[in-house]
Amino acid sequence: MSSAPIRLTSDVSVSSEHPPLVIAEVSGNHNGDLGRALAIVDAAAEAGAPLVKFQTYTADTITIDSDRPEFLVGSDHALWGARRLYDLYREAHTPWSWHEQLFARAREHGMVPFSSPFDATAVDLLESLGSDIYKIASLEIGDLALLRTVARTGKPVVLSNGAATLEETALAIETIRAEGNEQIVLLHCSSSYPASPAESNLRAIPTLRDAFDVQIGLSDHTPGIGVPVAAVALGATVIEKHVTLARADGGVDSGFSLEPDELASLVRETRAGWEALGQATPRITSGEQQSRALRRSLYVVSDVQAGDTVTAEVVRSIRPAGGLEPRELSRVIGRRFTADAAAGTPLSWDLL
Repeated sequence: MSSAPIRLTSDVSVSSEHPPLVIAEVSGNHNGDLGRALAIVDAAAEAGAPLVKFQTYTADTITIDSDRPEFLVGSDHALWGARRLYDLYREAHTPWSWHEQLFARAREHGMVPFSSPFDATAVDLLESLGSDIYKIASLEIGDLALLRTVARTGKPVVLSNGAATLEETALAIETIRAEGNEQIVLLHCSSSYPASPAESNLRAIPTLRDAFDVQIGLSDHTPGIGVPVAAVALGATVIEKHVTLARADGGVDSGFSLEPDELASLVRETRAGWEALGQATPRITSGEQQSRALRRSLYVVSDVQAGDTVTAEVVRSIRPAGGLEPRELSRVIGRRFTADAAAGTPLSWDLL
C-alpha cells in the first residue's frame, strides 16, 4: 500500500515516488555557540540534506527548576544519568534569538528549515519566521493541546512515536486530523539515546503506514547509517538523524549524532536504497539484456557434414546465446544434420 504524497513546500514532496528526504537534526549539538550552530547548517547543506531541524524551547517552557527526584534523569541513563532536567534543557536549548539567523542561513543554501515547538509560544515564534513544517517530538505526542495548535497552522506535521503505544499514536493522529489537517508524516522512533539497532523494530514501518494511511519515516538514534538504509527498504520516505561537526567535541547529543561525512553517506546510501527498490514483480532489467546475450545455448563445436549424427561430442551447451536452449539437448541427440556446419555454428532446428 502506498499513502498519498504530501507536499511539504512548493519544491519538496514526500512519497514513495521520490528519494527519501533526509532531515539533519541540530538539536543541542551547537554546544551553546551560535557560530557552531550556523556551521552545522552549512555542513548539513554541503552533505546534501534538504531539510534541517531545530528545537524551540527554553528550560522554563519545557519543565521547572526542581530538585525533586521526578525531575532527575535516571542514574543509569547512558548519556544524561542523574542530571537535573532543568539543567539539561538549559544547556541543550537553542536560544530563540538565534532562530531567525539559523532559518535564514538554511534558506540561503536552498534548505527547508523547521523546528519542534514545545509549547504555543514556540509555535508563535516559528509562525513569525514562516516555518513551512512542524515537528512533534516523541515525548510530546500526548500533549493534545500542542498538537491542536500545530495542526491549526495548516502546515504539514512530522510526528515521532518514540515511547508511545499504538493507541497513543492513533489518538495523536486523530487529534491532528480533527483540525482538518491531513498532512501527516509519522516517524517510527526508538526513544533511546543512543539506541541499539535491536530496538529499532523496523518491521513496524509498513504496519504503521498502512494502519494510519500516512507517509512513514524513521527518526533514528542508532550509531551509523545501517538502520536508516534498512528502513528505506521497508518503505520509509523520510529519515531524521542528529548531526554534529565532530563527536569528539562533546555535547548533550554528540554520542548518537552523525558527522558531516557520515551525513553525506546517509543521503547517498538512502537514495541508492530507494533506487534499488524497483517493482514487486521480478523482471529482466535493461541492464541485464547484455548479460542475456552471454547465456548458454547449443552450439556445433566440431565441423560436421550433412548426414552426421548429433552427439554430445559435436553439440554442447556453451556460452554465448544464439543457439537452441540447453534444455533441448536431449531432444537433438541422435538426430542427423541436414547440412554442413562449421564449429562455432549456433544449433537451430533448420540444421536437423
